[in-house]
Amino acid sequence: MARYFDVHPENPQRRAVGQVVDLVREGGLIAYPTDSCFALGCQLGNRDGIERIRAIRHLDDRHHFTLVCQDFAQLGQFVHISNAVFRSIKAATPGSYTFILPATKEVPRRLLHPKKKTVGVRIPDHVVAQALVAELGEPLLSSTLLLPEHEVPMTQAWEIKEELDNQVDGVIEGETGTEPTTVVDFSDDVAEVVRVGAGDPAPFQ
Repeated sequence: MARYFDVHPENPQRRAVGQVVDLVREGGLIAYPTDSCFALGCQLGNRDGIERIRAIRHLDDRHHFTLVCQDFAQLGQFVHISNAVFRSIKAATPGSYTFILPATKEVPRRLLHPKKKTVGVRIPDHVVAQALVAELGEPLLSSTLLLPEHEVPMTQAWEIKEELDNQVDGVIEGETGTEPTTVVDFSDDVAEVVRVGAGDPAPFQ
């Protein structure tokens, strides 16, 4: 049964955030709010967590997982970014965008796109998500909480707990958007919008 965490949306309680992060460090899989919609998250090296995300969402090995980062300093450890791409991404973050970029050796191979060797990265504009990655001290491996039989992501924490009670270890209460991120592929140094979502795609078109 998943633990339910009631975290204040503007001033996240240090104790509650610490409990969630302890759960993640112990191998837990969480559902947590972001500026776009709820996401599933686990620690970067958590193989079981990755497989559980794949099972919940019915994903294949071509799915781009996302590293949710606290800031650019952290993001830069995990992806290669040219100066031109850096400026484009910097202007749009933090925000509801996921950027697909060539991964560095810091990213476990099982997270990479099998052919392109790329990974998704984002910096959320959301107080609770930021508090989690700040406390964790490393990116949170994430995927949009969009269930295979649903056309839109779930937006209520209590509904998520009801639906996934035996598949996740923690659910965090929080305000969230209703759309997934806008996904921009920079794997060839040229912007290609591959999914239009919560972030305005205009700067990348």
